[in-house]
Amino acid sequence: MSGELLEDKIKAAVKEAMRSKDKARLTVLRGAQAAFKQIRVDEGMERDAIIDDTRAIATIDKMIKQRKDAASQYKDADRQDLYDQEILEVGILSEFLPAQLTEEELNEIIAKAKADTGAAGMQDMGKLMGVIKPQVVGKADMGQVSQLVKAALQ
Repeated sequence: MSGELLEDKIKAAVKEAMRSKDKARLTVLRGAQAAFKQIRVDEGMERDAIIDDTRAIATIDKMIKQRKDAASQYKDADRQDLYDQEILEVGILSEFLPAQLTEEELNEIIAKAKADTGAAGMQDMGKLMGVIKPQVVGKADMGQVSQLVKAALQ
């Protein structure tokens, strides 16, 4: 199963959710499938074109970020029911992301990128993030990565 594309894993999970009549899970997973379809439409790809794992992970990561933002707003508005729903959806989507990097692993990636690019100060933040982001997307919270990069550049 490790060689299987993320999009295929989600497709299989949709079928399983249908069999088990898990409506909440089914809705979230169909949303992910719709996001993949939208990529194909936006880029004029064939209907059955494959979305590579890098793009799929970035898409799922974006969906998770949107739900976390919404959950935060619902929590501030004291809407526990809606907050709980968003957190449930984050959990479902997170199942399809690769294992999250530890802070130590992130610091190693940052140190290597810093050495490779010769980044020396805050003016190099954008250049450094440009090198780091493709390596960590879907594997780390980009807010945390940004904070660690800032700390490394100071």
